[in-house]
Order: sequence, then C-alpha cells, then structure tokens
Amino acid sequence: MNALAQLGMVSESSRENQENTLAPEAKDYFVTRDRLQFAGTHLLIDLWGAENLTDPVAIETALAAAARAANATILHTHLHHFGAECGVSGVIVLAESHISIHTWPERSFAAIDIFMCGACDPYRSVPLIKAAFRPRSILLSEHRRGLLT
Repeated sequence: MNALAQLGMVSESSRENQENTLAPEAKDYFVTRDRLQFAGTHLLIDLWGAENLTDPVAIETALAAAARAANATILHTHLHHFGAECGVSGVIVLAESHISIHTWPERSFAAIDIFMCGACDPYRSVPLIKAAFRPRSILLSEHRRGLLT
C-alpha cells in the first residue's frame, strides 16, 4: 500500500478509517425490497428475433427513452457501430449505474443489461425496449447486486 500511496493512488490513512467514514449528508442508494437490502437491480435481457440492431441512432434513442422511463439520470452515452449491416455495442452511463447493449444482427439477437440503484425502476424500461426492437421472444432475468446478508 505504501508504494501506491507514494504515487498518490491511495490516501495515507488506514483502510479501516476510509471504509467506515460516511459524511453525515451522504445518501445511501441501496434498495430495500421484500425485506432485503441490496445495491441495485440488474436485469439481463436477451432479445431473439429482434429488429433495428444496426442503427446506432435508433439504438441510442431507444436506450435513452428506457433510461428516462425508469427515472434514471443519463451522464454519458458511447456506442460503437462495427460497420454497415453490422452490430452495435455500447453503454449509457447513468448516475444510478448503466444500460448496455451488444447486438448480433446476423442472428437477430441483442443482449441488454440494465443495472440501476436507488429509486429507479429498471422494469419500467422493458416496454420501451420491446417497442424499439420488436423481438419475437425475450428472456429476462433479475439479479440483486450487492445483497446484504
């Protein structure tokens, strides 16, 4: 740790003190649901038979609308288009976490992750995702990240 401190990468104070100090005004964005506390809800969404998988503008529009529907705060968007008729990979960074997408238009498949903490509801994003990509089938799973035991 001393070598990292010399480079300015960590503070000189002990690790115990750093981990247990929250400013009095600091907010805790953990979620409480079903008598459980966790960092946030992470939806993994597989879209099969999907459309609109090669247009980065349409994809950005859809994901931004999904973020707004969940009451999330968009901080930054980065999408990479791999070329004409090719897939798109990207992320919308949210104050509450992220939405990411990877598309395989040659298979009519898209993988979308929606991870949100705090008061956001990622399930409110799902109808907008369905409307934008019109999949024949959708597989959705939920993971509660940072589950306190």
